[in-house]
Order: sequence, then C-alpha cells, then structure tokens
Amino acid sequence: MKFGVLVFPGSNCDHDTYNVLDTVAHQPVTFLWHESTDLQGCDAILVPGGFAYGDYLRTGAIAHFAPVMGAVKKFAANGGLVMGICNGFQILTESGLLPGALMRNAGLKYICKQVHLRTETTDSPFTASLSQGEVLQMPVGHMEGNYFCDEATLAQLLPHDVRQHRRRQGESCQIQHQWQRISPGGASR
Repeated sequence: MKFGVLVFPGSNCDHDTYNVLDTVAHQPVTFLWHESTDLQGCDAILVPGGFAYGDYLRTGAIAHFAPVMGAVKKFAANGGLVMGICNGFQILTESGLLPGALMRNAGLKYICKQVHLRTETTDSPFTASLSQGEVLQMPVGHMEGNYFCDEATLAQLLPHDVRQHRRRQGESCQIQHQWQRISPGGASR
C-alpha cells in the first residue's frame, strides 16, 4: 500500500508521519505538495498536523482551498482512504470531507496528555490489525478538540463505526456513556 502525506506551508508533523510509515511500518510513502493535484498513485492519504498556512483564521480554514484538497476530495469520493491527524482532522472537517466542526476546548485551555482508547471495531482498514476491545494509550495535544455535530449527523456516524475507539477512563476500563465526560476537549457528543 502506498501512502501520501500532505504538506502545507506551516505543517510540522509531515516528516514525523512520513518517517513512521517509512521506517516503522516499512510502507512506500511520498510527500504530496499542497499546490499539486497529482496524488501519485497513492492508496491512502494522510493529512498531518501542524499549523497549515499559520492557522490565522481557523485551523484548516485556509488549507482546505489548496489544490491538493480538490484531488483528495475526489479520491475520497471514489472510496480512497483518508485520515486526518491532529490539525489534519480539522482540515478534513473544514473541507467538508467530514461532517461537523471542531471548536475550542471547554475551558479554553490547551490539552496535552495521554488518553486510553478501546477498539470498538476491527472492520476498518485503520483498525484491522487490532483486536476488538484492545486498549491503546495515545497522546493528544490540542486547543480545538471539541468536536460538534448535530443529532442527525451523529445518528449517521455511529452505526457506521466512524468512531472506532471510545475513551477509557482510569484503570477500571469502564466506558462512559456520556460523551462530554470522556472527551478531554469537552465535546458534547
């Protein structure tokens, strides 16, 4: 599988993403420049974090106008795999590839900590090598991690396993049913 890593002016996690795919996962990978519309035959596109175009307006608000994003939208519409990491997720919401929006964290504070995620499904190319119920410890660092969508959108997302992990609180591993209690950014869903 060949991966493409998008590069925007101000990106700062593009080289980290590239290096993990190349040296850890041993997968073919290429950088995709924001001004290009050629996805170079990639099978999956990763939109990394960082401060694309400086994020002076809103994270991803300017990046979604880049020529490469038109190609990514077509790629996704044809069933291509696309994943946003950190601010890359925000670029995907700003560009309309994902519904909803990311708002400032509750309390308007930057959050940087380790969270625990439980794998809810393995029916995805992103989770196929995991075991259902497997708990992963992952770092988060964000100022705008408060995901919001309306009830109708949420009802469409949940049955289709879009949210493939649920946060785990403490050592008890009990899954909270109220989303605002488990989202460090304060998301109400």
